[in-house]
Amino acid sequence: MLPARIPKCRWMAKAQAQFQCRECASLQPKWSGQCPDCKSWNSIDEVPSMPTGPGARTNWHGRGSPLAVVTLDQVPTSDTPRLPSQINELDRVLGGGLVEGSVVLLGGDPGIGKSTILLQCLTLMSQHFEALYVTGEESPQQVSLRARRLGLPGDNLKLLSSTCVEEIVAQANSSKPAVMVIDSIQTIFSNSLQSAPGSVSQVRESAAMLVRFAKQSNVAIFLVGHVTKEGQLAGPRVLEHMVDTVLYFEGDTATRYRVIRAVKNRFGAVNELGIFAMTDQGLKPVSNPSAIFLAQHDQPVSGSVVMVSREGTRPFLVEIQALVSECHSGNPRRLSVGLESNRLAMLIAILQRHGSIPLYDQDVFINAVGGVRIAETGADLAIILAILSSYRDRPVNPRSLVFGEVGLSGEVRPVANGEERLREASKHGFESAIIPKANMPKRGVFKDLHLIPVNHLADTLDAL
Repeated sequence: MLPARIPKCRWMAKAQAQFQCRECASLQPKWSGQCPDCKSWNSIDEVPSMPTGPGARTNWHGRGSPLAVVTLDQVPTSDTPRLPSQINELDRVLGGGLVEGSVVLLGGDPGIGKSTILLQCLTLMSQHFEALYVTGEESPQQVSLRARRLGLPGDNLKLLSSTCVEEIVAQANSSKPAVMVIDSIQTIFSNSLQSAPGSVSQVRESAAMLVRFAKQSNVAIFLVGHVTKEGQLAGPRVLEHMVDTVLYFEGDTATRYRVIRAVKNRFGAVNELGIFAMTDQGLKPVSNPSAIFLAQHDQPVSGSVVMVSREGTRPFLVEIQALVSECHSGNPRRLSVGLESNRLAMLIAILQRHGSIPLYDQDVFINAVGGVRIAETGADLAIILAILSSYRDRPVNPRSLVFGEVGLSGEVRPVANGEERLREASKHGFESAIIPKANMPKRGVFKDLHLIPVNHLADTLDAL
């Protein structure tokens, strides 16, 4: 006897949205401003609905092939193959090129040049590899007009205009590119979520799908990310943990120089700098960054000191400028551009205590020429001497340079890679250098550079 036929349901059941708290991971039937379990505010996000039915639940009983456990010395350590981006400064920041299957997140202010540098990179790479440019913010006509304006070859670059991550992954599976750009991740959405594109849940889910696709297919992916008014990448903080490399595009849109800084890189060194100049032909790499960070003066000026900074694997010369003026109010100002404000206040206190320079009634302004941001402590001695030069209105020899860390007791501490800094100064024709005594070279390799070693701030003032 045949079983009775089950009539088909006229209406398909719609998958209900689920919401989860980021703090306590509790599931909620609807969104609310406060989690009812842990009482945290604005922590509930939409998450994809879990599949139901047979086979949907994860099998925890070890069915199927077991995972192999190996010791650390059994893992092969062959060099990771890299794809050259055809732009030397970008390869420097990436650690030598793009790694297959890596995901790179590039963030920066609007109009800083993120889409321009990636369009240049992909048009050059498309001459050697399969490349796909996915535009979610601009139309294909706008991308084509920019490529023509910059004089870029576009005969081999594939272009896709889509904002659905499922469609992007399906198209990439069919075209099989070696490198792909998503411009931008804030415009991409997933059909599994009901929230609007750009929300925290959409950005997180879309990025997770793209990361899984990159690891499974060995496709290198660039993700363009927006930044907030505080200068941080918009979206969830977990986005920076998911990707392999995080790059920040820095610089002022009013100037022609741009800096790409690596703050996270699983395949190379962090804090590397790539320096570019914006021209009518797009962004051009700057091979000699010391030339743009040194101001040209017709005659020696007070308050100007040259130091050798080091970012990543490359030393370069930077001019530190200081202006000390009498304060006409009860609260003197301490302002720094490109340098840490808290460290400036500490160095002023050291100069007053160990140099007997009264600055309690003086406004102090510090600037790093060229818009570069210096975070290392090797600029301490240069900042102190620039302040003293402006206060005394006596210029420092423009063919001399300074570097060294200054402690709270006035001692001058050594910095890393001292010989490389001196080699960079000697290459640019400097005559003398005030350096920490511990950074003195063991051999007399700098015969054309007069080295003045100092141990204490008082020794530095005597040397001047």
